[in-house]
Amino acid sequence: MTDLFLNGKFIGTTEEPKELVREVREGRREGKFPHDFNIRYNEEEENIRINTDSGRVRRPLVRVEDGEPLLTEDHIEDIEDGEIRWSDLIEEGVIEWIDASEEEDLLVASKEEDITDKHTHVEIHPANILGINASLVPFPEYNRGDRVSYGAKMIGQTLGFYSANYPLRADTKSNILAYPQTPLVTTQTEEAVELEKHPAGQNVVVALLSYKGFNIEDALIVNKSSVERGFARSYFFRTYDAEKQRYSGGQEDEISIPDKDVRGYRSEEAYSHLSEDGIVPPEVGVESGSVIIGKTSPLRFMGTGEFVTGIQNRRETSVTVRHGEGGVADKVLLSETENGNKLVKVTVREQRIPELGDKFATRHGQKGVIGLMEPEENMPFTKDGVTPDIILNPHGIPSRQTVGQILEILAGKTGALEGTKIDGTAFSSEEEDSIRERLRDCGFRSDGKEVLYNGTTGEIMEAEIFQGVVYYEKLEHMVSNKIHARSRGPVTLLTKQPTEGRAKEGGLRLGEMEKDCFIGHGASMTLKERFSSDKVTLPICKKCGVVAIEDESKDETRCPMCKKSDEVEEVPMSYGFKLLLDELKSMTIYPKLDIGESV
Repeated sequence: MTDLFLNGKFIGTTEEPKELVREVREGRREGKFPHDFNIRYNEEEENIRINTDSGRVRRPLVRVEDGEPLLTEDHIEDIEDGEIRWSDLIEEGVIEWIDASEEEDLLVASKEEDITDKHTHVEIHPANILGINASLVPFPEYNRGDRVSYGAKMIGQTLGFYSANYPLRADTKSNILAYPQTPLVTTQTEEAVELEKHPAGQNVVVALLSYKGFNIEDALIVNKSSVERGFARSYFFRTYDAEKQRYSGGQEDEISIPDKDVRGYRSEEAYSHLSEDGIVPPEVGVESGSVIIGKTSPLRFMGTGEFVTGIQNRRETSVTVRHGEGGVADKVLLSETENGNKLVKVTVREQRIPELGDKFATRHGQKGVIGLMEPEENMPFTKDGVTPDIILNPHGIPSRQTVGQILEILAGKTGALEGTKIDGTAFSSEEEDSIRERLRDCGFRSDGKEVLYNGTTGEIMEAEIFQGVVYYEKLEHMVSNKIHARSRGPVTLLTKQPTEGRAKEGGLRLGEMEKDCFIGHGASMTLKERFSSDKVTLPICKKCGVVAIEDESKDETRCPMCKKSDEVEEVPMSYGFKLLLDELKSMTIYPKLDIGESV
């Protein structure tokens, strides 16, 4: 007997599993069962699993019977004429939605010419094996598989024009590329998902060349003049909000410029750029720590019996710009929450000009950060005076095996010269020979190489340099979001150690391996300073080994156990260690410190 499961729940058994699966599939094709009904017979586990639940990834495949696909030329003509639609093909059983489980039972051909009598289905297009992001990579079949995965991942991290109504939205964080372009080397998926309406990248002239050593390890050398003309310039938006909350006892927050008597009042200067309503007006410059929404709240710890009003019993809770950020107040939204509380949202806009360390990538997973911004007059140039926007290190190509990128550079060069777009769709892209021929017709070498001149000396370069056009993406990993340093700053209340994280002006953790580096360099004072972030000197009883009590009323320091004060000695230690002693005491463990004769 074969067990039968519906969405993981046991519902019965059958003696003829193959016949049951066949009948269910036939019933689905005839419309007796819904199209999202998937069934699979697992012979190894001796069970049949039927799935109808949500959350499954399903994809359409063309059915094959007797070695022939059911989708015919007549169907395609009828679709083009508008006589039938996609849903009609599914109703007829020409196309089926298959999930990952049912696909295990099938034999799917990639192309029509690959079909044999054993095949059950064929792909609508061979590129359908890729997801949306991966199918946006041009010439992916020429790349190593992991590079297509990297490329697909980084397409999702690209800055671009994500939504046409971005000025009306109040997204917490967003980035907009100032001058986005559609790629010269495109894919059919791009047209299908209408990516040309919200592009995410720019076409740039690249040269494959080692230059001054500044593009070592995938770093990029960027033409400074290109940046000054607007290359990869973007805007970063962050939205801050404040809600006027109500509390028990009839008290509530107040959004206004705080009064001087309020606890935590900053200074007149801190609130100088707020309007009368306590909110920063649009197009006012703000910087890290600037108050953008003035707000006061009632004190948190008020006794239940007492009811105190007045300004002096309020605390300052204004919204400030995050540490390390700044810009210009872009827009102010006044609204209400579902509870009827006043809601204020302020969006701050910051222009981001490419700088050393900003991350860029092509669609082939060739990622790198800016290593040098070189003025145009020092960049290599062709006889026509063309200087590259980006100099890419050729060492990144052979080990990664991204032949697709070399083809894109050739195709991009051809498309730029002809003023056309070139198709780089997976498994049906334009042939390399055709691209080379078109490039030759434009008056250039078919291999994409050109004679370049040294921008500094004017001398001709010995080697011919491969140069063309490629689509570059600016990624959201920017130095201005990550740069972080601190000397002294805030510490946590509990451990007295530096706070954690860039947003809280936190310290940088020094681990065991960093410690070894300091020891190797003989930097003992630096090491000592690094490991004393929570140094504290405590009185310890030499006899009992516990922390002594400082009695201010009697002006003496004595041991709480033996009640003596002459046995107490000051001992330097980490506050974190003192905290451990306290926690051990709370668990009725007696930690006794043996401090020896002298410390």
